[in-house]
Amino acid sequence: MLRYILRRLLLLPLVILGVTFLLFFLTQRLSPEMRASLYVKDPRQMGSLEEVIRKYGLRDNVFKQYGRWLSNVAHGDLGYSPSANMPVARAIKEYLPATIQLAFVTILLVVFFGVWFGSSSAVHKDKWQDIAARMFSVGGFSLPIFVLGLLLLMIFYGKLGWFAPGGYSFHTDMVIHGGAFKTYTGFLLVDALLNGNMRVFGDVLSHLVLPAVTLCIGSFALMVRVMRSSMLEELNKDYVRTARAKGLPETAVVYKHAGKNAIIPVITLASIQFIRLLGGTVIVETIFDYPGIGRFGVLAAQQLDIAGILGFSLMVAVLFVIGNLLSDILYTAVDPRIRLD
Repeated sequence: MLRYILRRLLLLPLVILGVTFLLFFLTQRLSPEMRASLYVKDPRQMGSLEEVIRKYGLRDNVFKQYGRWLSNVAHGDLGYSPSANMPVARAIKEYLPATIQLAFVTILLVVFFGVWFGSSSAVHKDKWQDIAARMFSVGGFSLPIFVLGLLLLMIFYGKLGWFAPGGYSFHTDMVIHGGAFKTYTGFLLVDALLNGNMRVFGDVLSHLVLPAVTLCIGSFALMVRVMRSSMLEELNKDYVRTARAKGLPETAVVYKHAGKNAIIPVITLASIQFIRLLGGTVIVETIFDYPGIGRFGVLAAQQLDIAGILGFSLMVAVLFVIGNLLSDILYTAVDPRIRLD
């Protein structure tokens, strides 16, 4: 196990190098003058672009520029993000906690309801429970996420006024920046509880509802289909028939024996979904004006913020590699037959 983990961790730098170099190479398709203009804050400085190009070495070959960027990253300097008006490292630190909150709430809903409905659908194959679950999963999987998000926003904010977009209300913004509110973790839900401020907790949670539900429906539909298929396969195996022949209760056969093996593909899917959410749910965060890392990535791309784009991509690459490693390790906890070595 330890040897496998070390081997996978040694591959992490190679993955990061591959992803970042590809993006860095693509940014080099922009002319030095276009890239130099990103450093100019005042239009009156546009006449001194050549000086900016020489200062930052924008005419050097791509390998030299990439090596310079890697050296800065190794010292903790990811560059300055004009789109966020702050260093990239600080922008990631400020935007990522909101996305983690959203991802955590979403994945809890997806896994709990996905496993439950998927298992029920398989156990009651071709009955009304199965038909209803399949119809819902097909509908949820087929509906574009931006359409669903806009519909929910129109109904629950535009018509009913129940849930507002954004990360929190103006009142909460005044509280958390008023000095009396202490920041312990950077996660507003946790910090609100630690401060004993249930009004802030309720406000932040209410702003999570619409984006979490939007993300949940598409992911939940896929989870139901995967869990149903996996459970049906396990229920038709010999060890299940043997357990039933021995007189074990049906709940023990389904959930203790078949369910434990059927959930293995769900672990893969859940880990991938969770890391994807951490990487930034770009469309949903944009629709609901949610202050997460996905919105930062969108702003960086819209404003040709090269430092922001590279920093965002670096973070996503690291999260995907570590997430896949953790999912592999979870396999051994669920199924002792799997040996990673």
